Amino acid sequence: MIKSFRSIALLEGISTLALYFFAMPMKYMANDPIYVKNIGMAHGILFMLYIAFAILLKNEQKWDTKTFVIICLASIFPFGTFYIEKKYLQTT
Repeated sequence: MIKSFRSIALLEGISTLALYFFAMPMKYMANDPIYVKNIGMAHGILFMLYIAFAILLKNEQKWDTKTFVIICLASIFPFGTFYIEKKYLQTT
């Protein structure tokens, strides 16, 4: 399950960057909102999956509350899930 969470974290991070640095500029500079609609939907689904997997993995990975909160809050910031993937989700 941790491998799936790593994949979701990566995809969620990419979707955040695509939304902030491609779709939103296209909406406001090129007056083309379709990218925000499509990428935003994918990002929303990936965000919900990220949080759901974090909740499911909290006990399995024995994360304390602080670690769990950091992992969840990282999904809000650009590059946050990449940091989490490197720091907390490395498998041996």
